[in-house]
Amino acid sequence: MHIPLLFEKSHPGRRAYTLPVLDLPEKDIADLIPERFLRRDPALLPELTEGEVVRHFTNLSQMNYHVDKGFYPLGSCTMKYNPKANEAAANIGGFRDVHPLQPERLNQGALQLMYELQELLATITGFDAVSLQPAAGAQGELTGVLVMKAYIEATGLSGKHKILIPDSAHGTNPASVVIAGLTPVEVKSNSDGMVDIDDLRNNLDDAVAGMMLTNPNTLGIFERNIATIAELVHEAGGLMYLDGANLNAQMGIVQPGRIGFDVMHINLHKTFSTPHGGGGPGSGPVAVNEKLAPFLPVPMVAKEGENYRLDYDRPQSIGKVHSFFGNFGMFVRAYTYIRMNGAKGLRRVSEDAVLNANYLLSRLKGTFKLPFPETPMHEFVLSGDYQQEKGVKTMDMAKRLLDYGFHAPTIYFPLIVHEALMIEPTETESRETLDAFADAMLAISREVEENPDLVREAPHSTPVKRLNDALAARRLNIVYKEEGPEHDG
Repeated sequence: MHIPLLFEKSHPGRRAYTLPVLDLPEKDIADLIPERFLRRDPALLPELTEGEVVRHFTNLSQMNYHVDKGFYPLGSCTMKYNPKANEAAANIGGFRDVHPLQPERLNQGALQLMYELQELLATITGFDAVSLQPAAGAQGELTGVLVMKAYIEATGLSGKHKILIPDSAHGTNPASVVIAGLTPVEVKSNSDGMVDIDDLRNNLDDAVAGMMLTNPNTLGIFERNIATIAELVHEAGGLMYLDGANLNAQMGIVQPGRIGFDVMHINLHKTFSTPHGGGGPGSGPVAVNEKLAPFLPVPMVAKEGENYRLDYDRPQSIGKVHSFFGNFGMFVRAYTYIRMNGAKGLRRVSEDAVLNANYLLSRLKGTFKLPFPETPMHEFVLSGDYQQEKGVKTMDMAKRLLDYGFHAPTIYFPLIVHEALMIEPTETESRETLDAFADAMLAISREVEENPDLVREAPHSTPVKRLNDALAARRLNIVYKEEGPEHDG
């Protein structure tokens, strides 16, 4: 039955595939399936040839932007290339088909991989214990804060409820603190884009439970005073939490657990090349020092002789934060990436990330305002203030970049930078890609001078043109309807 109003590409009689004739008598079907579940009318499906179907979905996929298609310069999000070897490893039958309810004796390979990944992440970060359980970075944050809270309560310091957070922090930081039942307190940045030590001192009191810090921070700047910051917080009886979003700049160079931090979460998608975005699955392991280890979620993976088991005997644990043991497929991918690179390779990853960021910055600064002149690590933040003086906003330039075939960088974050452009090239991009992106940015800046309307009205060549962002958010419409008189009203 042809349904033109539902499928405008459908044409009667076209077939892509025909199901085999049922070899089960109808009376047997009636015995197996209750009558109320039997279909009475044909399914409303489009009628197309196989070629038409393949081309339709191929064209749709090309309208989408993804890291296999092009450069993602999203600052703070670390959209690095995902090696296909990771996917091949995750597709090995013993990993792909493993079930969390199988007996431990049948899951020894999976448990060994999880145990070794815990140990590898502990070595890379300089901590003593790691839980793989959190299903995303944000959940890892919450888990880390809950571990801090459990430790504070267990040591009889329940009056402590404040968590200090720099004004440049990710928005998930204060959100995690509030969900954990604690109180976020903002600490200002200084003129160099780092924590203002005087403001930190002013906020330290007996109610401080700890401080959440990103290092390098969200401006891409490494906190030179990290030892002083940690000392001040610890002297006040607080704990130091590291938002691990920027671990991509530190592997093999700095171990956070050795420079004053007590706990951190690790984004496997940011640093260890597991897929990022699309709603998951993600993975946000939590690493802690020895005194916080008893409070990690259950179960932990333990090794006894040559065997591996799930350890639930942890009386001080905060409990489970995931229905089973974490997103195992992400563990396989991250493990593969770490093993492929080795210690020297991981250090090279971070060195190249820093090199790429500073090369790109060298091409763009001057044309775009650099609000904090400190040498950045793996990412940097520019301002569109120069262009705004000509009547063109950062949002306009971000949309114009789409016409040049690039995904836009992160914009309007961190909030302490006006008209912010936050750019992270990652180590996986070539110099040719960086130059092409820089050329596009410089060309757009020239357009701002010569033809600002061209930029303000962008994008021009994308499948969907300029949207009213505020209206689109308020009147979200994701239902497709074929244009035509039969659909009026």
